[in-house]
Amino acid sequence: MSKKSRKDRLDIVYSTNPDFQYQYDEDQIQETKDPSKQKLKVYLDTKAKKKGKQATLVSGFVGTENDLKDLGKLLKTKCAVGGSIIDGDILIQGDFRDKIVQILTSEGYQAKKL
Repeated sequence: MSKKSRKDRLDIVYSTNPDFQYQYDEDQIQETKDPSKQKLKVYLDTKAKKKGKQATLVSGFVGTENDLKDLGKLLKTKCAVGGSIIDGDILIQGDFRDKIVQILTSEGYQAKKL
């Protein structure tokens, strides 16, 4: 979890009460859906920020950040390439769409190649 800053306080500016403790709204922790209920999209991406290089993106994962990282790590090791997690999407270096769809379906996910 990140540190709480003044920006996270919504309605309180200043309190003269020395015993005042501000109550932060805790973020809703999103539960990870079962793999059979996940509908993942696998597509090829060649954006300018990657300098025209190909990358396979997996999007549509619903769950916690740790589960997303675990799935990304599994895909990177099975494909034997690098990658990262960007804005809730798994980025795998290279064109591995068919292999990733096969891996995801064997893990029980509903994966669709676009």
